[in-house]
Amino acid sequence: MISMKHLRYFEALARHGHFGRAAEDCAISQPALSLQIKELEDLLGALLVERGGRHVRLTSLGEAFAVRAREILRSVDELADLARLSRGPFTGRLRLGVIPTIAPYLLPAFVKALAERHPGVDLRPREAMTRTLIADLLDGRLDAAILALPISEPSLVEHPLFSEEFLLVRPIAAADDPVPTAGALSEMRLMLLEEGHCFRDQAIAYCGTPSIRSGGLIEGSSLATLVQLVAVGIGVTLVPEMAVPIETRSAPVSVVRLGEPGPTRTIGMIWRRTTPFADQFVAIADLARSVGERTY
Repeated sequence: MISMKHLRYFEALARHGHFGRAAEDCAISQPALSLQIKELEDLLGALLVERGGRHVRLTSLGEAFAVRAREILRSVDELADLARLSRGPFTGRLRLGVIPTIAPYLLPAFVKALAERHPGVDLRPREAMTRTLIADLLDGRLDAAILALPISEPSLVEHPLFSEEFLLVRPIAAADDPVPTAGALSEMRLMLLEEGHCFRDQAIAYCGTPSIRSGGLIEGSSLATLVQLVAVGIGVTLVPEMAVPIETRSAPVSVVRLGEPGPTRTIGMIWRRTTPFADQFVAIADLARSVGERTY
């Protein structure tokens, strides 16, 4: 009979595409994982993976089976959540994803507030980019995530928290220069986060693309790097307001608000529509909102 163990091990293999990494994820040895996958295939009477080389490839049946296995595992996890909910106030593990342009600036105050308001919650934060957080949330590897809205995924609830402006960071020597328009900004040497960050896309939407077409765009992997490059005169950048106090405290730069309507983003918390913890997540989201509004 197919067991939950079979499903969890196969789902890990399908997700990692590698027996060694899947075994590590499941905290078992690689031979034990291989044995469980072979046993599952014997029960089904069909192959789920093509073996050979360093990576494994799912068969057409394996791909379809992986989708259904994830659905079943997610439903079982939600049954466990229902049981946990019946025992009283929200307690236990909370796997919360946060994007990199929010995590360093909101999490410290939020973690402290959450521990005071909900001491029974065991917060497990994870920092990753938007597309990764959404995939992990849909697959049941996260319970909720804080990121920039909208994400437009029908199976997920979007709960807005607060909005913030993007501020222009430029060299200290430019402190007295006129505030540039969006059109003027697009002609400057603009530094933004590398591809994959939603903040980059929001900034480009405001500035337009001339500097990108002309090769003037400089990319960085973090806001800290971009601000330090501004300090030595490489170019200018846009930074979300919540990041300004931390990222500019050790950099000789000028920070200015852009003219109306300036660039903004909406921060929100998302979770699966099927979760039994929807009411509890609303309360936690409201706590995150109060922390964000109070702090920034």
